[in-house]
Amino acid sequence: MDRATEEKIYAGVLGKILGVYHGRPVEGWSYERIMETHGEVDYFVNGKMNLPIMLPDDDISGTFAFFRALEDNGYPKRLDPHTVGKTWLNYIIEEKTILWWGGLGRSTEHTAFLHLKNGIKAPLTGSHQLNGPWIPAQIGAQIFMDGFAMANPNDPDRAAQMVRAAASVSHDGIALDAAVLLGTMEAMAFSEPSVDKLLDRGLKYVGNNQLLSVVDQLRNQCAKTDDWHRVRAWIAGNHGYDHYDGPCHMVPNHAIVLMALLMAGDDFGRSLKIATTAGWDTDCNAGNVGCLNGIRLGLAALDRGPDLRGPVSDFMYVVTADGAAGITDAVQQTRTIVAAANALNDEPAPAARPKYGFDYPGATQGFALCPRHVGRQGALRLGNAGSGLSVELSGLSLGVTGSVSTPVFVEPFAAQSSFAMVASPTLYPGQTVTAMLDRPAGVKARLYALIYDRDDAVQRLEGPWSDAGDLAWLVPDTNGLPLYRLGIEFGSDGRFDGAVTVQSVDWSGAPVAYETRGMLVKSIWNLTPFWTRAWVSSAKHFAPDFKYTLCFSHPYENGVATTGSRDWDNYSVASSLDYSINDGAGLVARARGHRRYYAGMLRGREALIIRRYDDEVAVLSRVPVEVGAEGKRDLKLTVAGDRLSLVVDGRAAGEATDATFTSGGAGFIVEKGTIVADGFLVHAVH
Repeated sequence: MDRATEEKIYAGVLGKILGVYHGRPVEGWSYERIMETHGEVDYFVNGKMNLPIMLPDDDISGTFAFFRALEDNGYPKRLDPHTVGKTWLNYIIEEKTILWWGGLGRSTEHTAFLHLKNGIKAPLTGSHQLNGPWIPAQIGAQIFMDGFAMANPNDPDRAAQMVRAAASVSHDGIALDAAVLLGTMEAMAFSEPSVDKLLDRGLKYVGNNQLLSVVDQLRNQCAKTDDWHRVRAWIAGNHGYDHYDGPCHMVPNHAIVLMALLMAGDDFGRSLKIATTAGWDTDCNAGNVGCLNGIRLGLAALDRGPDLRGPVSDFMYVVTADGAAGITDAVQQTRTIVAAANALNDEPAPAARPKYGFDYPGATQGFALCPRHVGRQGALRLGNAGSGLSVELSGLSLGVTGSVSTPVFVEPFAAQSSFAMVASPTLYPGQTVTAMLDRPAGVKARLYALIYDRDDAVQRLEGPWSDAGDLAWLVPDTNGLPLYRLGIEFGSDGRFDGAVTVQSVDWSGAPVAYETRGMLVKSIWNLTPFWTRAWVSSAKHFAPDFKYTLCFSHPYENGVATTGSRDWDNYSVASSLDYSINDGAGLVARARGHRRYYAGMLRGREALIIRRYDDEVAVLSRVPVEVGAEGKRDLKLTVAGDRLSLVVDGRAAGEATDATFTSGGAGFIVEKGTIVADGFLVHAVH
């Protein structure tokens, strides 16, 4: 893929999240309430409402999580709705992640999820046939489609097929055509800058007469005036919420999106202002507008007008059962889309990049002046002109340092979200962080990390100072307490004013040793300290234990809890498990979501190594044991290359060979019962 197309994908990803953050604080508000409270929304209003800018949001999580259907299934050139449905089940944790859990027959996506869970296959799950006239016609079809469109630059035919297939998991009829219209427009926007031409060409993929009529009426209204408020009044009078059934119908919001695109010209900031101020589903609408205009207008347009990029710093949460993948940014998501586009077009896979490579102009990947810096902050501002993260420093001297950092886990304020904040850290004790720096002589540097302690207070771990060259630091043991931010601190023994460049920051592989031992809970009145939030649990009941470390209980099959990341490749996971009533329980390794993993478990008087891949559960090894799933048992599951082995109470209890999963997080599984874990030990193996 050429560099210009890559940057347009990045601009589209960035435009999507900027739009969502722009509209999110007033989501669901009426136009009248927004105008009375804020006037025209020119900029983020979160500060006026005492809200953070970046919170978990279904419009971001769904967009980038459901897009994994391509990578997880070998990049099929024709997307099957059933494949996307399985992706939903793997990454969604019921009543927690991604969706609005508004109930069967009320929330479109919740309804579709329950159908999937009950064994109904997509696209029937989203059909009018199963769900009636209005449930499949709500807005979600167009919310989640942007990734599939961006993976098909200048290929509207394939974009249309993929968008329709993905959206049909939960939607039907006019909602599908509306999503396809926006998706094909995004695909064509890589080379066509005219909104009118994009609409003309996109409408060729629309067969729904109602949608064709609404778009034609809207274009006529926009052509009559330069005042978008008048057009918005026409939309409300003819296609407002009171004209349609359901809580969040597609048509009113689709009309707002098209109005913003048609009436903002080539002004990116104005397009977000219109989409947000117009009301209704403001974050969805501004997100779609931002994505399309990011692609169409490019990065330069995002940097005109108010500084929208600076406060966001590329950062986003993608909240799924694949916990560490939830702490991410626009650069990393762009790489995923570029890799998909290359595969779909039979082009070579992109070269491997460090986690933080600051690939595109202005990219900062979550790095900011460290909010936990102590003393005078010697770092003034960050930038990126193309060679890496530039850090401007002023007044460094004895006693004055400058520091920058990026989140590697959940920010404290993220718990304020109306959507559950479920994630695991991306960095763990026992992993080695490297940083490539370009710095003048006399500037010293060191890596450091902030952690949440047992009382949820933030503590600091520091690497050694280095006077020259690049940095490397083995993160020390924390007894399972999670890292929260990773930073670089700069100092000087003499006065220094100038800039340094962080060219990259990276780590890879499983931790040399990551261990949690003993009882960590300090009070029965706080059963959700931040160290437990490092675990992503689809087990119905998950809590710290009052005698050992953690407790898991699940009344059905496949209750899973994991931590770790896709960096974890070759390792052993061990714990001493206290079995209560159960139909089987044990350890999980190389988890990529909660329906794709290996497990080593005891079921009755058998030791099993299993591979779960969606609905298929394959027994790779079955060995009888004298004492099975009762009392306290020591289990150790090792995954090294394609070799898997299980040890129970110090004795070999099974071996297998399988190459389905090459990396992923670790944790526990319990089915129809309870286990209590005494410790959790992960060690890299070679």
